[in-house]
Amino acid sequence: MLKLDSIVDRVLRNCDISDSGHAGLFTVCGLALRLRDLYKWEKRVPAWEERESGQILEWIGQKEQAWDSMPDEKYGSISLRGDQYDPFDTKSINAVLEPEGFFYGAGYARSLKPTFFLAPIEEKRVIDGHSVYTLGRELARDLFTAPALTQDDSIVLRKESAMILLWNQILYMRQSGRPALNFALGRCGIRDSDSEALKEGLAAVFSAQEETYVYHEMGELHDVVFDRRLWREIISTYPHSPVELVARAIKDLLADTNPFGTISHIVRTRKAASIGFYVAFLDGLMKEFFPELRPSFQTFAETGDWGVIEQAANVAYGRAKEHAGAMTDIFGDGKQKGDKEWAGREIERRFLGERMGATPVDSMT
Repeated sequence: MLKLDSIVDRVLRNCDISDSGHAGLFTVCGLALRLRDLYKWEKRVPAWEERESGQILEWIGQKEQAWDSMPDEKYGSISLRGDQYDPFDTKSINAVLEPEGFFYGAGYARSLKPTFFLAPIEEKRVIDGHSVYTLGRELARDLFTAPALTQDDSIVLRKESAMILLWNQILYMRQSGRPALNFALGRCGIRDSDSEALKEGLAAVFSAQEETYVYHEMGELHDVVFDRRLWREIISTYPHSPVELVARAIKDLLADTNPFGTISHIVRTRKAASIGFYVAFLDGLMKEFFPELRPSFQTFAETGDWGVIEQAANVAYGRAKEHAGAMTDIFGDGKQKGDKEWAGREIERRFLGERMGATPVDSMT
């Protein structure tokens, strides 16, 4: 039998080791927000509920003390039925855990921060030949969370993390995104954007977003433009830098606009709420690389013409392919010259230019 408690403890310990060694990657504000969310997860506090700041600060102090006690600690192996597994050997670990109803995640997130999680499997389905797992309340997680991810050619939907993210995105929505947000909320039957109405309607919001998360990952799995191994090499060469931001934005835009990805799925299924949320949540370099979307959405909101959304996505896909080609060429030239620093500067100049001063290096806020 599985000793679930000991497995959870080991994964949690690895999460703490990762957080202790990589907390400095976050801005002060970004770290505070992630610690607040981690506190809510650990204490089982709903996303919309706020506790007294004194309680949270005391917990943060205890967390930081725990981090200080493990400056050079190595990630521990996962023990399953007497066998020891490398904590990044997800295939072997899940071969044991999945029949028992659990899913284990491990890998490298933004800025190459190691990330780990463990959760029960609520549902498993197959879409276009890929297994899609929907996970329930997480038993272990670290500071970094994502609503969905790909692992071992499967798609993993982290339902609890997605709900927290959605609440925060709506709560901190910029004014420029409000019209699209209100459109999407209205399509979910939420006519008032106050916290009580949002709390009651959060499940409906997640339902509108669930397939968006899945098909973003599906788009990444089917992307044939930006070679995955080369993309990972670029990320590993320039972690925690503007180059990483650009590479991730290009990859995300390719995933969202290719024929297998997010927008194609939304257009096929005519999910008006989903396109509204997509427009509302679009920010950063993705927004810069996809300038057609907002005016196209405005036309769609007025006319209901899905063709304008499809046309905008096609234009953006062409641009994303050009960007991927340019980044690949510059990086290749840098390798040939033996000067990766030159390549990094050229990529920043090519894609950021005058925006450099306004582009945060820390993408993990």
